[in-house]
Amino acid sequence: MYQHIMWDFDGTLFDTYPVMADSFRVTLEKNGISEPLEEIMDLMRISMSTAIQHYQGLHRFDEAFLNDYHAERKSRERDAKPFEGIADLCGQIQKTGRHNYLYTHRGESAVAMLETFGLAKFFTDFITEEHGFDRKPSPDAILHLLSKHDIAAEKAIMIGDRDLDIMAGKNAGIDACLFTDKPSSDSQADYVIREIQELRPILNIRG
Repeated sequence: MYQHIMWDFDGTLFDTYPVMADSFRVTLEKNGISEPLEEIMDLMRISMSTAIQHYQGLHRFDEAFLNDYHAERKSRERDAKPFEGIADLCGQIQKTGRHNYLYTHRGESAVAMLETFGLAKFFTDFITEEHGFDRKPSPDAILHLLSKHDIAAEKAIMIGDRDLDIMAGKNAGIDACLFTDKPSSDSQADYVIREIQELRPILNIRG
């Protein structure tokens, strides 16, 4: 049974992609550029850098554009909420003597959002951008958590919505679960789910 559950943030714990993608779309429109929201969101789900590099190649926007985007996103990101069932699931993980960990490329805003929704109390540790680990799919941050908390690899699982999350887990020698509404036949994940509630049997949580 998994005792240590490592969570990605964007698109896994919190449904942030609609806010992030629409903020990017609005910033493009302010600069006279029109791009479809669904395409922006799909690229962001690969990675934020993938989306930026794609549109940078098309439109050659500058640093000021990115600053405007980040300002737009930050002004709206409190509209993002946890996925339905996350609070109850994380609470039950803690209640059964197990541990939740956050591993995200986002900064401390992720912890602040967990606190806003009363979720931070369910987490044992947090890895954010400020810690300076190499980005996923590097295993470094996960290996740090395994070492710091004396975690046996077979007792840990990484849960995320992108292949980068899955590869980070696999590269660290732990199991991984992909949370996605997209086809995923080529994923290296040990589990693939479309709804948060599908985690319950995987994590042996009843109710």
